Amino acid sequence: MDTRIEAYMKQIPVLAEAAAGKEVFWVNGRECPESRQGEKAVSKEQIQDAARRLERFAPYLAEVFPETAACNGIIESELREIKAMRQELNQEWGAGIAGRLFLKMDSHLPISGSVKARGGIYEVLKHAEELAFKAGLLTEQEDYRKLNTSEMREFFGRYKVQVGSTGNLGLSIGIMSAKLGFQVTVHMSADAKQWKKDLLRSKGVTVIEYESDYCAAVEEGRKSSDRDPMSYFVDDENSVNLFLGYAVAGERLKRQLEEQGIQVDRRHPLFVYLPCGIGGAPGGVAYGLKEIYGDCVHCFFMEPTQACCMLVGMATGEHDKVSVRDFGISGKTDADGLAVGRPSAFVGKVIEKRLAGICTIEDRKLYELMRALLKTEDIFIEPSACASFAAFLHADEMDGYIRQKNLSDCMGQAVHIAWATGGSMVPPETAAEYLNIGTQSVRL
Repeated sequence: MDTRIEAYMKQIPVLAEAAAGKEVFWVNGRECPESRQGEKAVSKEQIQDAARRLERFAPYLAEVFPETAACNGIIESELREIKAMRQELNQEWGAGIAGRLFLKMDSHLPISGSVKARGGIYEVLKHAEELAFKAGLLTEQEDYRKLNTSEMREFFGRYKVQVGSTGNLGLSIGIMSAKLGFQVTVHMSADAKQWKKDLLRSKGVTVIEYESDYCAAVEEGRKSSDRDPMSYFVDDENSVNLFLGYAVAGERLKRQLEEQGIQVDRRHPLFVYLPCGIGGAPGGVAYGLKEIYGDCVHCFFMEPTQACCMLVGMATGEHDKVSVRDFGISGKTDADGLAVGRPSAFVGKVIEKRLAGICTIEDRKLYELMRALLKTEDIFIEPSACASFAAFLHADEMDGYIRQKNLSDCMGQAVHIAWATGGSMVPPETAAEYLNIGTQSVRL
């Protein structure tokens, strides 16, 4: 271990604890009030433009993906209150949750069944639109169902789309690109689950497997795409388009809260808990919410203890210049969607002054929480998504954050949202295997 890393571990005790494999709760000392958050990575106008683009594609999506027809082609998930799970967390895990607890069910998003359906599908649609506009085959004023023709699929078939993924982003990119007619290649790391590879191949997607980790898969995918002028690479590490697709979730969540009569202001704070891999999806969602609610929303990232890349990047301030392996952390986790060793520099710097904090969770507890949610609410989500409950296992540290923010007297009116990032597309036999892992009781 080099002297720079040793110095960080002495200066920042939470990093030494993380390096020892312990669960940690880190409060972001760089978070600033809304008025001092500085330059914006994307504007409200850009987020609104992304929302309008998704609306233009909605008739097409409703036609080619019947599961979206009920929502008129808008890819959105339910916001469901989970009272029984709240009681379970309080009674069995000592969570001490005051206020109401909701599950944002991106685990059940149509088309690809994860939060990646937001950013991944958006970026593919934007790329397709740009190609069609440039070729004179489509205008904004036309009915986008025009894309569901053999002529348009033949046109897109001349082009390639490539991406590196641990699983869920690959599903969203692969399924959407293949439906439009693109030639698609997904470069998948060793952490990716076999069922995700099988599903992609069944959709006509080329899957290239690597024995190394996520970062290596991304790098190989980028090199492959760069060699081909007809290829477009979806860059999970740096893509503004992915980020915008995720950020649209902010305005949509606002509408859902209003529909349920839920107020968000300084006396009614909103807490949002987002599982984090490289940072794109949680970063985009958090950014979109901060643009709307400012200091009234508190966004936390949740990571596995063995793949806490955003924690090491944010706590040191070095972002992608450090990896978990620099700290002797393995980078290996059952939470395949979060199995990332080096964070996104783009997202880390964008969210640096907006993020409330980061906490970590052991893999074994993900399975216990998965079973608890199924038992109490009859909802199944994959292990990665169960990281969204991690903050509730750090009750004392969370209470310290609440006192620091002078929120103790209004937590009875607070709303907590655990963002379930994936799970509905898990095959039944794989879900059964997950539910049997680590069946011994795990309690704090």
